Amino acid sequence: MGVGGGHLAAESFFVMEAHSGRVLVAQNATAKVPVASLTKIATAIVVMDWAQVTGTDLGTLAIVPHSGAELGGANPMGLMPGNRIPLRNALYSALMGSDNVAAQTMAHHVGFAMQRQRGQTGDPVKEFVEEMNVLANALGMSRTKFANPSGVDTARERGVSTAADMARLCVYAMKHPGFAFFVKQKSRRVSFYRGSQELAFTVANTNHLLGQMDINGIKTGYTQLAGQCLATSSERKPIVQKLADGRSRMTEQRLICVVLGSADRFARTRGLVTDGWGRYDQWRASGSPVQDAAKEMIVVPAPR
Repeated sequence: MGVGGGHLAAESFFVMEAHSGRVLVAQNATAKVPVASLTKIATAIVVMDWAQVTGTDLGTLAIVPHSGAELGGANPMGLMPGNRIPLRNALYSALMGSDNVAAQTMAHHVGFAMQRQRGQTGDPVKEFVEEMNVLANALGMSRTKFANPSGVDTARERGVSTAADMARLCVYAMKHPGFAFFVKQKSRRVSFYRGSQELAFTVANTNHLLGQMDINGIKTGYTQLAGQCLATSSERKPIVQKLADGRSRMTEQRLICVVLGSADRFARTRGLVTDGWGRYDQWRASGSPVQDAAKEMIVVPAPR
């Protein structure tokens, strides 16, 4: 995959089981690279966390800022500065349709509310991005620095992360109330307001693997610099075991797979999901041994 300056992006990937924390497959997993629109996973989580903490309804209207018009990249709904969109619909469009303007709109709205609460002024989007980096830090994403809410690469702003760090974010996100619901939809009818006119739009999910191989999320990404990126959740039915005392033990099963800088993200992910589940089943069948917890296991905090 050719990227800026004629370099070849080395593909990196990371596969883990979310509930046990077991690392299953990794290649170049700690290499710092751009992650394109996978950035919007963090954007959505910061919005949802903020709405939860402040008791804000996701039906609240956000105004598309002037900075939204300067972004370039995906704007599937044709949002223009001054349009108003419910936060819920902006989340759908950002997570399913990879909408850059929707991501910028949410960041501006939430960043402004945070500034007002803290008695601060300045660029509300910058304030919001600081919160994205606070989240990354809290999740142990030590090699991640988000630069904007959309994942767009510009000369001034280039965020970086790693396949392993993004897997941490995905584990957290899929445990989050509401997030999993957004990313499993294949399409969604949403609307926004231009003046007094309500305009309807059907957002199609860019994740073509949804519904295959137990896949129920998460997010695609692409820029010339990042190459093809895909974060995936594959969730199987829980394992139910009868215990000697008559009670049952339920073990949930979710595979998280992150592919960065790929030439064919969907084919690579199919192979990794198959391989990952095979390795996980083998590990459980052998009694779930752990020899080096620091290398073999990842612990991700539960949503706050």
